[in-house]
Amino acid sequence: MALSTRLASPLRPALAALCRAAPGQCRGLSTPPGPEPTLDLGGIFPPLATPFSALQEVDYAQLEANLRRYASIPFRGLVVLGSTGEYPYLAPRERLEVLSCVRRALPRDRLLLAGSGCESTQATVELTVSMAEAGADAALVVTPCYYRGAMSSAALVRHYTEVAEASPIPVVLYSVPANTGLELPLEAVLTLAQHPNVIGIKDSGGDITRLGLIVHKTRQEDFQVLAGSAGFLLASYAVGASGGVCALANVLGAPLCQLERLCRQGCWQEARELQHRLIEPNAAVTRRFGIPGLKQAMEWFGYYGGPCRAPLAPLSPAQVEELRGAFSSTGWL
Repeated sequence: MALSTRLASPLRPALAALCRAAPGQCRGLSTPPGPEPTLDLGGIFPPLATPFSALQEVDYAQLEANLRRYASIPFRGLVVLGSTGEYPYLAPRERLEVLSCVRRALPRDRLLLAGSGCESTQATVELTVSMAEAGADAALVVTPCYYRGAMSSAALVRHYTEVAEASPIPVVLYSVPANTGLELPLEAVLTLAQHPNVIGIKDSGGDITRLGLIVHKTRQEDFQVLAGSAGFLLASYAVGASGGVCALANVLGAPLCQLERLCRQGCWQEARELQHRLIEPNAAVTRRFGIPGLKQAMEWFGYYGGPCRAPLAPLSPAQVEELRGAFSSTGWL
């Protein structure tokens, strides 16, 4: 998601101050006060795309091949069964099999976050426990949204509290209003941040003011904020985010890890230039062309993308050319 003028403007004075160091000099991010995290989420996580065969079956061989390529990139860990993984289109058995496949291939020093959010609290608890038994290090729990009109702050706090109480692994909240039509209310986030088994949030809304306020209001808690898109990654680091879960990392994982390193080292001019080059490709593989666009781009960069599961449709030839332009005009192709 591109940084809008509305969101970028409040950051300009802060970024300008950070960039007033002597040329070539970097000023690193300071660590905010607070307790040591139970599980350090600092870094970049690609939310893995789920590869399907031409018959729309999960292609585990291609998944393993992609994982071998990702092993050379300094990710903090991987996310499985998120929005990018076509989680709603997977059967319960497939969800556990995908998680087990990734766990077997992933070194133990890299974290594995697994999407386990369902519409009911009971189903979410059951799936979260199963994900823990299959090797997940933390559960990424999206907001229930089918009855969004009834999803008050109190209802969501009750839902997440019951999940956190029952979960044998830490819980990361997941707010993705573009998909659910529901943003996890700020007051609910701040209440849940006090729970010892709720350790963070992936926020894909793109509201930098909100992200900064969450970081500020939870600074005394064991709670970390993850940016949910590469389009506002630099801005998120500037206001104190710990890392990012970015669909674009399936394609441009190494540049995103480089952006994270530049932000942490305080090399803001270089970081800004790199961020600018990532905005257009990121928009193309998220809000513009979605998962079909992401999977097409993966093919160009040596990964297996393959088809999406119906009813998601492949791109038209014209859309493929538009997508290619988003990467070629910014120097990635």
